[in-house]
Amino acid sequence: MSENQSKKIEDFFSRYRRVQYKKGEAILRAHDTPSGIFCLRRGYVRVYSISEEGQELTLAMFKPGDCFPVTWALSDIPNPYYIEALTSVAVLRAPKDKFQEFLRQEPDTLYEIAKQILVRLHGFLNRTEHVIFGNAYTKIASILCTYADYLGKPASPRSKAKIIIPIPLTHKDIASLVGLTRETTSIEIKKLEKKKLISRQGRFFVVQSIKRLRKEAPLDHTA
Repeated sequence: MSENQSKKIEDFFSRYRRVQYKKGEAILRAHDTPSGIFCLRRGYVRVYSISEEGQELTLAMFKPGDCFPVTWALSDIPNPYYIEALTSVAVLRAPKDKFQEFLRQEPDTLYEIAKQILVRLHGFLNRTEHVIFGNAYTKIASILCTYADYLGKPASPRSKAKIIIPIPLTHKDIASLVGLTRETTSIEIKKLEKKKLISRQGRFFVVQSIKRLRKEAPLDHTA
C-alpha cells in the first residue's frame, strides 16, 4: 500500500478508540458479531479455525497497518474465524458504517485494500496447494517463505540477504499454519537448520537466503 493511502487510513482510524490486548488474548471469537473494524497499530495477530477434534489451523496473520475483518465490513459475510493476539497488540476500532462511508469517499484506498485481500488470497491458494500436493518438508519451507516475504525484515543492516521474521513463532505455531503435528514440524525444521537455510535469532526465525529456501518449496509461486 502506498504511503499516501496508509496515511489516509491512519488519519481515519485516529479519531477512534485505541484498544490493547495481551499476547494470546482473543480479539474476536468465531461467529461473534464484530464490535467494529480494527486497524492494527502495534504487534501481530493471527486468524485461525478449530476442527471438531480441537486442532487449530492458522489461516492468516496481520501486521501493523492491516485492517480486519474487512470481508465482514464490505460484504456482511459473518466472521467464522477466531482472531487472536500473537504478541501484545494495540488496535484502533472504528464503527463499521463509518468505515464504509470512508471507503466510499476514498475509492483509491478501497482499491488498495482490495489489492491486499487478493495478495492474501494468492498466499492462501499457494498454501492450499502445498497442503494437497506437498510433503511435510515443502510445507514448512513454503510457509517460511510466505512469512519472510510478507513480514520479514533484514536481519542486520550489513546483510540484506538474511531475513528475520519478527514474530516469536514456536514449532506449534508453525504446525498450525500448515496442518501438521508439532513433532513432525520439529523434525522438518531441524532438516532446514541442518542445511543452513534457516536459523534462530533469539525467539525469531531467520531465513539465511530466501532464494535458496524457495528451491526447497517447488510449488511456491512467488519466485
